[in-house]
Amino acid sequence: MKKTYKYLAVILFASSLFSCVPQRKLEEEQAKRKTCETELADLKTRCQDCDTKLTEATKAIADNTKIINGLQKDTSIAGNSYRGLTAKYDKLNQINEQLLDKYNRLLEGNLSDTKKLSGELQGTQEQLLKKEDELKRLAAELDAKKKDLDALTEELKKREARVAELEGILKKKDDATNELKKKISDALTGFEGKGLTITQKNGKVYVSMDESLLFASGSTTVEAKGVEALKKVAKVLEQNTDINILIEGHTDDVPMVGKGDIKDNWDLSVMRATSIVKIITKNSSVDPKRLTAAGRGEYFPIEAAKTAEARKKNRRTEIILTPKLDELLKVLETN
Repeated sequence: MKKTYKYLAVILFASSLFSCVPQRKLEEEQAKRKTCETELADLKTRCQDCDTKLTEATKAIADNTKIINGLQKDTSIAGNSYRGLTAKYDKLNQINEQLLDKYNRLLEGNLSDTKKLSGELQGTQEQLLKKEDELKRLAAELDAKKKDLDALTEELKKREARVAELEGILKKKDDATNELKKKISDALTGFEGKGLTITQKNGKVYVSMDESLLFASGSTTVEAKGVEALKKVAKVLEQNTDINILIEGHTDDVPMVGKGDIKDNWDLSVMRATSIVKIITKNSSVDPKRLTAAGRGEYFPIEAAKTAEARKKNRRTEIILTPKLDELLKVLETN
């Protein structure tokens, strides 16, 4: 801007000097003036460009200054970090040298310990191999035992199923025995307590008849009241075809005085049982294959006393009723 003012002053001064000169000079001066004005305008334009560039350069310098300041700061931080790392490196290097020195001393001074430890290690490895072999053997045994256990478990399940089946069959048998006892009791209501008792034990129903209800002393012929009772029993047995029937004759311990076909208590007990079998088959449709006649003589007394009362109880005939176990036997045979 200062240069521009100088140029203007020069032009004004020249104009004043040559105001009185000849025309030719005036034209020359005018031409120079135009030239100067053109140059002045060009200079102004160039000056403006320079101002713009100066502004841009100033801004760039400011930006570069900020960058330089940042780089200087980063450089300072990096330098501090470098110096810190260098110090740490030196410290670590020192520690490493100390450790190497200790290691070398330990290595030199513990060769014997190392050999000892090496021997122990080798022995331990051998023991470990033996243990591994033993472990493999035990694993094989365990696997075999597991297979056996699985087989036994499966067998146990089958047995449990069979036991459950048998228990079901036995329950049915017990239920049938209870029902049979009830039917016999209902049929012989008027006879119970009059020389006749009905009991249930061991899955069987026992109909016990005193001698006084069935026979005269020493006789094998059933009397009328005994026949009546046996007919009622026969009707129940006729309706329950899954019952086995055993008739047992019992006497007291007084020896039988032989007469006719009856020689002793054996004969008497057997023949009385046979008489009852014949009455049952005659008065019902009970299959004779279901009936068994047996004589026990005096060898299964109810009471062992040698009194008249005890002997009276021992002189009896028992009808023993047992539910058939065909279903149970089939299960057992299958097993």
